[in-house]
Amino acid sequence: MTAATTTGVTVPAPVDPADVSKLALAMSDTAALTKRNLLHYVRVPELLVFTFIQPIMFVLLFRYVFGGSIPTPGVHYVDYLMPGVFGQTVVFGAVSTGIGLAEDMHLGIIERFRSLPMSRMAVLAGRTAADLIRNTGVVLVMLAVGMAVGFRPHGGLVGVVAGSLLMLGFAFTLSWIFANVGLKAANGEAAQAVSFPILFPLTFASSAFVPVNSMPGWLQVFAAHQPVTVIINASRGLMLGSTDAGKLRHFGVLTTSTTSYVLQSLAWIVILLAIFVPLAVRRFNQES
Repeated sequence: MTAATTTGVTVPAPVDPADVSKLALAMSDTAALTKRNLLHYVRVPELLVFTFIQPIMFVLLFRYVFGGSIPTPGVHYVDYLMPGVFGQTVVFGAVSTGIGLAEDMHLGIIERFRSLPMSRMAVLAGRTAADLIRNTGVVLVMLAVGMAVGFRPHGGLVGVVAGSLLMLGFAFTLSWIFANVGLKAANGEAAQAVSFPILFPLTFASSAFVPVNSMPGWLQVFAAHQPVTVIINASRGLMLGSTDAGKLRHFGVLTTSTTSYVLQSLAWIVILLAIFVPLAVRRFNQES
């Protein structure tokens, strides 16, 4: 918003202090609820076990049990595997958003929040922010585990950071999708029951653990173009670097360039956020 002076120079209109105060309060409320949700993970050990132990088990299982029977021409299987494990971990972790919101709704905690002089948006933002922080910790732990079992990301530090940020952006997007599930589910068990039939096909009918070109032709059409495959392939190309990614393209394991996968990934993230963030906010307001 601008205003014109008598000298003909256009200057910005003064900022309304009330707007600044509302924004500051909303950010403060979001930070408080983010802390509250993170403390919940610490105080419930079962959640930490599911968050960290399960992906480590997947790494060990596929690295040492199934890895020898899965061909990935041009690169070592462990280098192919780890970006897929990152994808599987953040996809499954997104369920926590829905379960947490469903439990809070079921126990009446959300109603208590609504009775307080606080930003309503902070309830959703605090939940998704906490899950983003949790996913960041999980990715760091999985990188350390991957290095311990032989993962060597030839894309260097820049490639690893870029691939991880892309994966975390997708995790944040999924949190908003499953926030919609949690707001409609009767309780945490119901949210989990609804979520996993969606997540299993997206995770395992993807390039997470095996190359898509090893699947039946009718399944390849879906697996090659669904968002989980696109995100994993983008992160895989960034982490492995141009040489290894080029080898995977040469053998048909990757069907397009890393740049193309990154652009497709960003498009998926923007589109899904544009759809599901407003839906979650509207659903939350309707439930009040």
